[in-house]
Amino acid sequence: MIYQTGAEFQAAREKRVLLFGMSGLGKTHLSNLLRDAPKDQGGGWFHYSVDYRIGTRYMGEYIADNFKREAMKVPLLRELLMTDSVYIASNITFDNLAPLSTYLGKPGDPARGGVAFAEYCKRQAQHREAEIAALHDTLRFIDRARDIYCYENFVCDSGGSICEVVDAADPADPVMKALSDNLLLVWIKGSEAHRDELIRRFDRAPKPIYYQPDFLASLWAEYLAQEGRPEDQVDPDAFLRFGYARLLNHRQPRYAAMANWGITVTAEEVATVRTPADFHSLIATALDRRAPSA
Repeated sequence: MIYQTGAEFQAAREKRVLLFGMSGLGKTHLSNLLRDAPKDQGGGWFHYSVDYRIGTRYMGEYIADNFKREAMKVPLLRELLMTDSVYIASNITFDNLAPLSTYLGKPGDPARGGVAFAEYCKRQAQHREAEIAALHDTLRFIDRARDIYCYENFVCDSGGSICEVVDAADPADPVMKALSDNLLLVWIKGSEAHRDELIRRFDRAPKPIYYQPDFLASLWAEYLAQEGRPEDQVDPDAFLRFGYARLLNHRQPRYAAMANWGITVTAEEVATVRTPADFHSLIATALDRRAPSA
């Protein structure tokens, strides 16, 4: 790890951390807090959002083309597109990644907003490639933040699926090694109560999600067998609800393996953070908590 003790982290002129864990446990909240707080109060961090990078740099063209494909079905828009009279693009922000989610989609019945499973898997593969590339870009953005914009502190706000695109059990994993050599990896670990709340929240509004390929294939086969219906009659939201708790169970040990490369804080601890100073103290405490067994 690039910091060995809490005192070393507190004294560091350049603080660099990567936050990971399930979506909804506070990664973006902490990143926004560190970015937006005044610099003289410990804020003013450079905020690198992996999902934003995926949606703008690596999947932006896929997303825009999908919008255009839908627009071509409307006669008026088709005519305007064919004459270059309109411009169609996504408007992704750190806090609104809906265009990326919409493109990733949900498998199942087209009449209910689903896409064919083969197309869904193609988009999943595109996302995997994009996420790995965006994670590698973290190092370049550390340099850019320092050299161009004079940011001393840097927070990488990773996506919930980071654990699906790395092999944390492999000490030579290129993504894990590059990240851990340059940032302190921080797992925000949820409790069973958080897990239950995430499931309730997801049940109310199922959102497109990235799956590790073998896990997705197994989950899809299990659901088809249970429902006894063809792929194009699957309720997309019902499938996502069916798989979400299983996804949480699948990801937990993968996050835990990643935590061996860094430190762990709990979602309850994160909920107490109100200022950058609180965050600094939280990280310092977690480093010292880990030190005896490191």
